[in-house]
Amino acid sequence: MIEEFVFDDSEERRRNRQNGTGWIEVIVGSMFSGKSEELIRRLNRARIARQKVQVFKPRIDERYSVEHIASHSGHRHESVAVATSDELMAAIEDGTQVVGIDEGQFFDPGLVQVANDLAGSGKRVIIAGLDQDYRGLPFEPMPQLLCIAEFITKTHAICVRCGNTANYSQRTQGSENRVEVGAADKYEARCRRCFVPHIDSSSI
Repeated sequence: MIEEFVFDDSEERRRNRQNGTGWIEVIVGSMFSGKSEELIRRLNRARIARQKVQVFKPRIDERYSVEHIASHSGHRHESVAVATSDELMAAIEDGTQVVGIDEGQFFDPGLVQVANDLAGSGKRVIIAGLDQDYRGLPFEPMPQLLCIAEFITKTHAICVRCGNTANYSQRTQGSENRVEVGAADKYEARCRRCFVPHIDSSSI
C-alpha cells in the first residue's frame, strides 16, 4: 500500500517546470513496501511525457539485475550502477530533466549535496530508499534527504506476523553489519509490535 502525505501538487509542478525550477522527491519506507515500484512508476510517466531520464543505483546492489533497478514484485527500469555520489554526478548528461536514484541508503553522504546541486540546476530528482536500518535507526543519508526534499512519500508494507501496517525491516539472518544486501531470504516486513530491534535468533 502506498500512502502519499502531500497535497495535490500537479499544478505547482507544472509551474515549477515552466520556470525552470528543479526539486527533490524522496520515497521512503521499509523493505517490501513498494518504494522501487513507485519510483519506477514515476520514471515511466516522465518518459511518456518525453522527458530525458537518467536512472542510477548503487553498485553494491546486484540482487535482481546489474543494469536495472527492480522492485520485489518484478517491475524493472534500466539504470546505471555507480559506486559513489561523485561518480553519479559525473555521469549526468546534458539535457537530462529527471534523475532517478534507487536504494539511496547505500550511497555516501555526498548524495545530499548531489541532489541539491541537481535540483538547483533545474532537474527533478527522485530518490527511493530505506529510512531505517535493520535496528530501526535512521539510515543515512536518507534522513538528510528528507530534510531538503520538497515532496515526501512514505510507503508501508504488511507485517508478515500479524498483518498490521509494517514500518520496519526485520533482519532474520546474516551478519550484524549495517549494510547487508538481501531480500526475502534475509528480511521480513514487521510492524512496531512484532519488530525485534536487534538480531536474536531466539526471539525472531
